[in-house]
Amino acid sequence: MSNCLGVVLAGGLSSRMGKDKSTLKRNQESMLNFSKQLLSKAQVNNVVVSGNGHEVTDVVANAGPLGGIYSVILKHKPEAILVLPVDLPLMTKEALHKLKQAGELSKKACYYQQHYLPLYLPITAYVELYFQQAFSQFSGKGPSIRALLEKIPHNPLTPDSEQTLFNSNTPDQWQHAKTLFINKRNSYV
Repeated sequence: MSNCLGVVLAGGLSSRMGKDKSTLKRNQESMLNFSKQLLSKAQVNNVVVSGNGHEVTDVVANAGPLGGIYSVILKHKPEAILVLPVDLPLMTKEALHKLKQAGELSKKACYYQQHYLPLYLPITAYVELYFQQAFSQFSGKGPSIRALLEKIPHNPLTPDSEQTLFNSNTPDQWQHAKTLFINKRNSYV
C-alpha cells in the first residue's frame, strides 16, 4: 500500500453557485466535512484541503484544479494522492476506494470515464516533470487534468453508478442533488 494523501479541492470561485460550495449543507453537514470524511473512509493516510483559506494555499493563483494539486504536491511530497472536488454530494466511499485500489495495483492515474475527478494520481517522475513544465510556462489559464492525463500512464474505470459523479455547480444542480441524497437517506429508514 502506498503513502496516499487525500486531497479535497475547495479552491474554486463558486461563481456559478453564487456562494462557496464547501459550505453547502448535505444532511446538516458541510460539503467540506462530507468530502473530508469520504476520503478518510477510503483509507488514505491523511486528508488536506487545497484552496485559499485552507491548509494548502495555491502557489499559482487562478490555475484551476491542477494548480491546487500542484500546490499539495509541492507542500506534502506524497507518493500518491486521491483527489476529490468539494462539489460531488453523491460520491461514495466505495467509489473512491475503487479508484485508489485500481491505482495502487496498476501504478497508473485512475479516474472514471468521462470524469477526470475524482482522481487517483501516483506522483511519479512523469507527473513531476509535467507540473514543472506546465507551471514554468503559466500564462493565466491553468493546464487541464485532461492535458496531464494525456502525458502520463492512466486507466479510466467504468463507474458502478454515474449518479455518484453528479457535479453540483449551480443552484439548480444543487437542488437536484439534494432531492437525490434526501431520498436515498429516507430509503434506509
